[in-house]
Amino acid sequence: MGRSRNRKPLFEGVEIIDVAAEGKALAKIDEKVLFVQNAVPGDIVDVQVNKKRKNFYEGYVTQYHKYSDIRVEPFCEHFGTCGGCKWQALPYSQQLVYKQREVENNLKRIGKVDLPEVQTILASKKDQFYRNKLEFTFSNKRWLANSEMEIAEDSKDRYGLGFHVPRMFDKVIDVKKCYLQDEPSNSIRLAIKAYALENGLTFFDIRNHEGFLRTLIIRTTSTGEVMVIVSFYHEDVEKREGLLNHLNKKFPEITSLLYVINSKANDTIGDQDIICFKGKEFIEEEMEGLKFRIGPKSFYQTNSEQAYELYKVTRAFADLSGDEVVYDLYTGTGTIANFVASKAKKVVGIEYVPEAIEDAKINSENNSITNTVFYAGDMKDILNEEFIKTNGQPDVMIVDPPRAGMHEDVVKTILKTNVPKIVYVSCNSATQARDLNLLDEKYKVEKIQPVDMFPHTHHVENVVLLSIK
Repeated sequence: MGRSRNRKPLFEGVEIIDVAAEGKALAKIDEKVLFVQNAVPGDIVDVQVNKKRKNFYEGYVTQYHKYSDIRVEPFCEHFGTCGGCKWQALPYSQQLVYKQREVENNLKRIGKVDLPEVQTILASKKDQFYRNKLEFTFSNKRWLANSEMEIAEDSKDRYGLGFHVPRMFDKVIDVKKCYLQDEPSNSIRLAIKAYALENGLTFFDIRNHEGFLRTLIIRTTSTGEVMVIVSFYHEDVEKREGLLNHLNKKFPEITSLLYVINSKANDTIGDQDIICFKGKEFIEEEMEGLKFRIGPKSFYQTNSEQAYELYKVTRAFADLSGDEVVYDLYTGTGTIANFVASKAKKVVGIEYVPEAIEDAKINSENNSITNTVFYAGDMKDILNEEFIKTNGQPDVMIVDPPRAGMHEDVVKTILKTNVPKIVYVSCNSATQARDLNLLDEKYKVEKIQPVDMFPHTHHVENVVLLSIK
């Protein structure tokens, strides 16, 4: 094993022995841990270290000496550059093993509470074309492969429409085909790029904040509805209408064609006016005969089919008889609240985003659900004794917080309610484990069910049932 003279060594002939948190591969060097991107257990590789810490190294593969027996051929030409599906070289069955183990390790190590056996992870039926939402970025300086370095700075060949290269905010991969979202997603993206090049529409310069076309969002539903949101950096009525009319004509399946003029510093459009150019201002997803309205700013689980499985687990853990008052914290657009409403006496949803709450109310109305009530505001301010007096003592609480988990004040409030049963849905078992530790003074973990929503990534959802001690 050789080392170069610089402070950051090159390790040769390293055997990858495991998968660590966040999907990185793992090796051991002189009792130190070495984290490596784009490798799988069983690979023998040379690794250039680019981060050196007291207890660990991080690095990237410079050469593969032997490929692992479990390795499979990645199916996407952008694998290795694009940060989207980092686990394509691992068989899906093996990915599930590592996801299950991560949930178990986090709950034991961080949670430090008594746990039942973790139930076997629910696999996603689809491991390609499973997402219902993608966001692409326009760039006038796309990421170039070594063979393309000769392309001139001002050439239109430098234009790209796709995903950011990991850790490079201004470099975008020009995506030829993405395996994450079903048609017409790829066709729409490629048609927009072709039209823009033919008609002289400029792509955004991410560093200098210049250019016309900024981002593209495509949302689809299992019922066949399609929403397209084109974000422009500035208004140019003729060019904008030219592109949107072209899309409208070429893709009659687009049911909601929207645009936004976003001239602020970042790409987010949550605080922007989104204008409907053609069709409806929303799309609708369906689940067990219930219709869910999804607006341009609405959150909806990105794997629709697997979201249904997740919600079924949540409903089964809640085990409702029809007499319960259910509180649904972080309700979003009320999907879970409306999904369980037929089995409850009353469902009370709370969510920070006011637009989402409006959607939640409309979703109840459209489905003739009359036993839900929704409130917008900060959980830790809303959920107090007065609120409980008004809405009734909860029998079951469903919580589905963002990746950061629950605010400590929210946990304290939940503890005060003495709710008999909590169903905790999480997209981050590490913060879920921390919260379980805080809830441990009153609540015991009864069941644990991991659900895989995102094949070829390290992300995994987990549902935990807690009951009062």
